[in-house]
Amino acid sequence: MFIAFVVVIALAAADVVADLREGTTLRHVLMEIGVVVAGLAGALLVARQLLPLLRRGRAAEHELEQLAARLAATEAEAARWRTEAGDLLRGLGAALDQQFERWALSPAEKEVALLLLKGLSHKEIAEVRSIADATARQQARAVYKKAGLSGRNDLAAFFLEDLLLPREPDRAS
Repeated sequence: MFIAFVVVIALAAADVVADLREGTTLRHVLMEIGVVVAGLAGALLVARQLLPLLRRGRAAEHELEQLAARLAATEAEAARWRTEAGDLLRGLGAALDQQFERWALSPAEKEVALLLLKGLSHKEIAEVRSIADATARQQARAVYKKAGLSGRNDLAAFFLEDLLLPREPDRAS
């Protein structure tokens, strides 16, 4: 829109100059000068609205760059952690599978148990597994019943309680 005003201004100004050379009437020249002034006013109004938008756009780009850098750093840290803890994670996965087998969980219940341990809500589990929310809740209840646990907190505690004990300080003998 700003460019349209600039084009109108330029064309009207060129016409005023041409009309002055041809010796047109003063009234006609004044009307065309009015068009130039109106074009300038329109261009200024558009520029006044456009500049804050451009500033906000630059600020948003800067914020996006910062978020992208933080995301890359977080992804790199997660990849480093997964690499360092790879053997432990594979062992933990095997231990979870063994416990799920001892509880005689169905494949669907195993998947629900893992998603519960990851902290997903019943609604999120339903979305991930493309099932009804009620089905996700029923499968979660089946997991708790087969495991002899009272709920999500007990399920997490069953697997994490011993892993997260505070370390005892090393004692020199």
